[in-house]
Amino acid sequence: MNTTGKLGLGILTSLVIGNMVGSGIFMLPRSLSEVASPAGVIAAWLLTGLGVLVTALVFGNLAKRKPELSGGPQIYAKELFKPGSKKSLLSGFMSTWGYWIGNLAGNIAIITTFAGYLSTFFPILTSQSVLFTIGTFDLKVGNALTFSVCTILLWGTNFIILRGIESAGKLNFMATAAKVVGFLLFIVVALFAFQKSNILPFTAPRFDAAGNSVSLFGQINSAAITTLWAFIGVESAVVFSSRAKKQSYIKTATVLGLLIALAIYIGISTLVMGVLSQDALISSQKPLIDAMESILGPVGGKVLAAVGLISLFGSTIGWVMLSSEVPYQAAKQGIFIPAFLKENKKGIPTFSLMVTNILGQLFIFSTISNSISQAFDFVIYIATLSYLIPYLISSFFQLKLTITGETYKTKKERITDGIIGGLATIYSIWVIIAGTSDIKTFTFGVILIASGIIFYNQLHKQPKNVSANKKSA
Repeated sequence: MNTTGKLGLGILTSLVIGNMVGSGIFMLPRSLSEVASPAGVIAAWLLTGLGVLVTALVFGNLAKRKPELSGGPQIYAKELFKPGSKKSLLSGFMSTWGYWIGNLAGNIAIITTFAGYLSTFFPILTSQSVLFTIGTFDLKVGNALTFSVCTILLWGTNFIILRGIESAGKLNFMATAAKVVGFLLFIVVALFAFQKSNILPFTAPRFDAAGNSVSLFGQINSAAITTLWAFIGVESAVVFSSRAKKQSYIKTATVLGLLIALAIYIGISTLVMGVLSQDALISSQKPLIDAMESILGPVGGKVLAAVGLISLFGSTIGWVMLSSEVPYQAAKQGIFIPAFLKENKKGIPTFSLMVTNILGQLFIFSTISNSISQAFDFVIYIATLSYLIPYLISSFFQLKLTITGETYKTKKERITDGIIGGLATIYSIWVIIAGTSDIKTFTFGVILIASGIIFYNQLHKQPKNVSANKKSA
């Protein structure tokens, strides 16, 4: 790969913030209010923020201690077993596959949210008029147009990235700056419109599918996987570690990006609950815009929608970049299909980018039959569970290093990192248990991850010195 176009601290931090603060902040206030009371929502944010912070510290530490293992948290799976063994290759491949699938689903959550906010300017995107009927299936005008918008955004982003990683990163940086400014303005305005009555009762009951009341702890459990979705992307700097100007930037960008995002999330989520009634929030397709319209009228909603579109455009660039980078870097490590090593003169993994977006296009078909909110809720659960396995693996790997003492010089460092790794492990296990309590979600997640075994035989065609022969495929 070319050494030009390396990423600095500013762009790496913007990738972290931009990839986290994407579709989540726009749609999660509604999703969270469905499963948890205001008390449950705030508690879930705080617990998730703490859990993701220790996980982010794990990512930053491993990037520093194992800089040769670039490409994302799933890479560490192969290091849990004897190098070159079948267990090492299989675990590395399956972990990469699951993480990649999670990225694909994540892309579509962002892209479908973009279409949802575009409907503020073009209401026809939500039209329920029937375009045509095939058997029992009715294709509605709004769904057809949403599908078209999502498709154009996906392949337009593909074209932008092909022009170069650095230029795409700069676009992401500008979009991230715009979104941060926009969200700060929203927080200031919403502070003056906050109504305490909207968040009362603070521990309002929530009910499961059988009509049983859910305890506050149960609400936090239900909200945990949803809030985690908002932090997916915290590992973005780690994925691009091989493209960073300095390895020291990785940990700094990861932690700084996380703290900025957490402040935005807690502020906006709490304020939206105080501006809209709980019933209005749960039924909203675009809660932030509805909240702003209730304060400043239609003009305020359109201004925020414009900020949202800029934000989501930047997030789409960041996520498509990340998604195509994952299998490419894994192939360089010898644990993914060798065809994904193909790149152009600018160092863009062209084959990986193309396949990633073709599969992403298949996910976009979910918008034809579902509403935007239904499609969003479905993909975030599947995607988040796909991410948790690599997160857990990273924590295990840090624990392994602290136990063996590899890369460590002092006992104090081993103990500190061991505690961090232990907390990150406990957090990942907790969210996995909470997220798989629903058998439908668990089944879909397992099927998506297990489907990778079909392509495992392609791995045996891998050249022996693949990491050195970057353009051999």
